[in-house]
Amino acid sequence: MAARRNSRILKERRDILHSLDDNELIQRYRFDRNSIVYICDILEQELSPITQRSCAVSCITKVLVTLRYLATGKFQMCNGDDHGLSQPTISRVIFQMLDSLTSHHILRRFVTFPVQPQEIRRHQQRFYQTANFPGIVGVIVGTHIQIQAPSVNEKEFVNRHNYHSVNTQIVFDSDDRIINIVARWPGSTHDSRILTTSGLCRMFEGNRLPVSCHLLGDSGYPCRRWILTPFLCPLQGPQTNYNRSHKKTRSCVERGIGQLKRRFHVLHGEIRLSPQKACKVITACAVLHNLSKDRNVPMPVVHGNSQSGQLRAQMQGLSAIAPAATELRYREQFAITYFPCKLFPATIVWHSKYALSINLNFPKGQPI
Repeated sequence: MAARRNSRILKERRDILHSLDDNELIQRYRFDRNSIVYICDILEQELSPITQRSCAVSCITKVLVTLRYLATGKFQMCNGDDHGLSQPTISRVIFQMLDSLTSHHILRRFVTFPVQPQEIRRHQQRFYQTANFPGIVGVIVGTHIQIQAPSVNEKEFVNRHNYHSVNTQIVFDSDDRIINIVARWPGSTHDSRILTTSGLCRMFEGNRLPVSCHLLGDSGYPCRRWILTPFLCPLQGPQTNYNRSHKKTRSCVERGIGQLKRRFHVLHGEIRLSPQKACKVITACAVLHNLSKDRNVPMPVVHGNSQSGQLRAQMQGLSAIAPAATELRYREQFAITYFPCKLFPATIVWHSKYALSINLNFPKGQPI
């Protein structure tokens, strides 16, 4: 006699969206009710079930399940207990939504580098207000996202801190939004290689931006005409002034990375997925980070240690890259022009057509 087939057990599914208020939703899912509905509207075409038979998982449930995973990094079985779903269903739901969030049209909508002259100048002005560093459109940083040891090419993912990671390149604008992200390289890859092989480098090298502008980076990046790095052994005067302003302006990256990892705690610990899926998790968090900025969703209250020391370690620059002589001369001239000695005060003048000009007020009768 054939064995009887086990009957399917259906768990009770809570109406979470209407049983929690906005503060509770932000603490658990990082978005308020209206923002969660907005995400559902954006992804409805990709996430809505084809049929309502067999208790199909709705679009709103798929969004909640994925947000819960990204916000907490919980095991899929625990996530299933919270939402009345089995672990295999949780796995399928999460990766279906990750595929939707990292699709080409979603990335072009929420993670875009500014290309309009008015937008570029707005960011230049906001960065200039921080520490008088002119012409900056974004700040670039490399951060390591820890992952479990992969089964293939395991050694390539061991970074300089001796754990497995994905080395992720991120560029923040003056609003702490992510305007460029590259999350596909093993942890052993140098920051400079990630940059030189990226579309960001091709865009700047090809002079595709309508306004002259720069990025700020640490000494792990090559110094070029469009990416300015600090002087390793600055001389007193313009170089010291340049480094001081550079450090203060670039400090926004720690704030941006801190907001990203506090909002999505899955990035704080070890992502227990394959490298390919972990890269989709990182990119999806970047999309949702910008979406939360667009909708002014407040940061959740995080109890315990802020782990700022861990963030600084993950962002610590690599060994310095020796720049070419022409790039060194450009940086030196930039420092002399925009960060002169206090004996010769400078007046910075903002123009509508060009980013900045400089008027050096040398004392009369003294040699230059």
